[in-house]
Formats: sequence, structure tokens, C-alpha cells
Amino acid sequence: MTRTSPPADRLAPWSFAEFVDASGHETVSRPPVIDGVVGPTIVRDGRELVNFASINFLDLDKRLSLTDAFTEAARTYGLTTGGSRMTQGICRPHQVLEESIARRTGKERAITFATGLLANVGFVHAMSHSARFDDALQVHNRDTVFVLDRDSHWSIWKAVEGLGYGRSVHAFRHNDVADLARVLGRVRSQKVVVIIESVYSADGSMAPVMDLLDACDRHGAISMVDDANGFMLYGPAHRPFAAEYAAIRERADFVMVSLSKAVGLEGGALAGPAHAIDAFEVLSGTSMFTAAIQPPTAHVAARTIEALADDPSIVDGYLARADRMRAAMHEMGMPTTPAASYMLSVPIGDDDAAMTMREWFIEDGYLVPVFCYPAVPRKQALLRLIPHAGHTEEQVDGFLRTLAAYRRRLGL
Repeated sequence: MTRTSPPADRLAPWSFAEFVDASGHETVSRPPVIDGVVGPTIVRDGRELVNFASINFLDLDKRLSLTDAFTEAARTYGLTTGGSRMTQGICRPHQVLEESIARRTGKERAITFATGLLANVGFVHAMSHSARFDDALQVHNRDTVFVLDRDSHWSIWKAVEGLGYGRSVHAFRHNDVADLARVLGRVRSQKVVVIIESVYSADGSMAPVMDLLDACDRHGAISMVDDANGFMLYGPAHRPFAAEYAAIRERADFVMVSLSKAVGLEGGALAGPAHAIDAFEVLSGTSMFTAAIQPPTAHVAARTIEALADDPSIVDGYLARADRMRAAMHEMGMPTTPAASYMLSVPIGDDDAAMTMREWFIEDGYLVPVFCYPAVPRKQALLRLIPHAGHTEEQVDGFLRTLAAYRRRLGL
């Protein structure tokens, strides 16, 4: 007998229809459809838009012929892993990628996951999990306490969701070292894990890494840095945040990296002490019960990481472009948030005004991310712009003139 979808009235207690109707924006439930390649411009529902939303912002395929490398690897390794790490093992490209990530983060070993989200969830699960396989093979980590920056990514908050806020989970004010010290001072556990990000995605701010790690050291806490937004962009002495990244490399216990930003692909990884990462093979869960990164993607990711390390001009040129755009905005009286990262966040304040600007931008041919509540606190809405390495000067100038006109129109 064929089963059909349940009648709408049977789903009524879940309030899905009311939620969608109340949103007022079709994109909440029906995402626009993209045709062609995502790059400095994007064709969405048949309209070409100048794209300030892409997390694949270095435009590496043109420079490194990544599509050709993916195709060659697909012929060699196929498109699927064919099984979990536990049941079958890993493909050669995964081993090469993990060795590259460990080397670039300064850690003993790395383990890859299909997404950065799964890496974060796996980390929390491994650090808080208890399991007994036999008398010798067992761990008991239910007493772990996690202390998070309040602006930590949704994936971290989701990972700790069932652990009990106020008991096994605590938060400190965003980038506030004194508040972290206050929280650590009242936590009573031998197993404490502090989780911070390097570059925060909402406002582009950089964490005061050295001071936060000092607080961890004083209180005997383990540190984990979510480096999703900064991996392979920051670190060299001549770039911003060199001191912070030296501390992450030398002092942070664990680092999570995402392959969806500078590397421009999909996947994530955890890097840290070898014994811990070895244990994560089993204890993370998300490395056992989900498929791994496609082998060709792993191959191209490793190739990209090494190319970015070997040719600093790729990132240097991009960061200089972001700095020029920031300077132009300031000259036009449109300051960004103080952080000097590549993410240019423009405070708008009023949520309705920000949503109105988003629709205006679409009408005028620009795709601009808008962060409103609950992504940020109420009445602290902002535009979060990511410049693209392929943007022309005309595209950037046109956008800046348009933004200035909108601000005057709204009285901002």
C-alpha cells in the first residue's frame, strides 16, 4: 500500500503553516534557484546579481584549474568513499588532506568531516561522551563543562544543547576576557573546555586570543578555536592578526577548520593532540555515522591549501582589495564595524530598515546578506559584505553609490 503525505490538519500542532505565513518572505521556505557558476556575479531566478554573499571568495578555480583537478581525481578515486572510516578506512586523498591541515595548524594530527558543522558536533560529543566497550576500553567524560563565547556559531550551541545550560554549559560575553575569567572562577570541574572563534562571522571581529588563552591556562581549561572564517587567510607575520594566529598555532589545544571559506569547497576538520584525535575516530560519532568528504573534493582541498601556502600573493591581493573597499566606505561616511577582517559589516540598526535594503538591493542587481534578529540582537541589524576577488572596480563603485543612496533615503 502506498503511503501518502499526512493531511494538513494532522500537522497543525507543529505550526509549520503559521510560521511560514508569518515570515512574510518567500525565501524563508522557498530558496531562490541559482543557475551557472557562483562567483563575483550570480544568476538567481534568472536575474544576474553582483554577489557580496559568496563564501567562495578567492575565485580560485580560474587561478588553480580546480575543476580539472577534481575531474582527474574523480577518474582516479571515484565520487564516493564507499563506506565509513571505521568499516572501510579512508581514501588516500583524505590522508593527504589531514596531514596538510595538521601541518598548517601546527597540530599533531587532524581528522576530516563532511562539514564543519559535523566537526563541531563531533568535538563536543567526544569531549563529553561516556562509553564502555570492555574493562579496559572505556571513557567517562560526562562531567565535562563547556564555556562558550555568546556569539559562538549555531553549530556549537546545537552541539551542547542537551548538556544543560547553567550546569554543564556556560557562556561569557562576546570577546570579554574578564567575563571569561569570572565564569571560569566559579566553574567546579576538572574537565573544562573553552570554545571561541577566531574571526566571528556576524561582525568580522577577531577574538583577543592571547588573553583568552591566558585565562584558560590560569584555570586549567582546555581550549578549542573554531577557525572556520580565518583558516589559510591569516597567520603570516605581514598580515593582520599575526600574533593571534601564532597563539592559536602554538597554544590552542584544538582547532576546527572549515573548507568552505578560503579553500572554497565543502568539509571540515579537527586538529589537535594525536591521542585525542585518534580517540575522536570513534568518540566523535559524526566521523563514524556519516559519509566522508568526496575523495575528489579532499584531493582538491589539499591541493588548494598547499597552493595558498606556496603563493601568498593570492590571499595578500584579496585582503588588500577588502582593505580598499573598507577605506572607500569610510571616506563616503559609511563606517564598518571596527574589525579589520575581510568581512565588512555595516551597522544598520533597525531590523525593518535592513530588510527593506535587502529587497532594494535585489531590485537594483546586488545580492547582499542582511543579519537581523535572531542572528544578531534586536535593533542591531547589519549588512555583512564579503568582497569577491573577481569583482570589478565598476561593480564595487556601483554598489557603494547604491548603498549611500539607500542610507540617505532611509535617513540612516
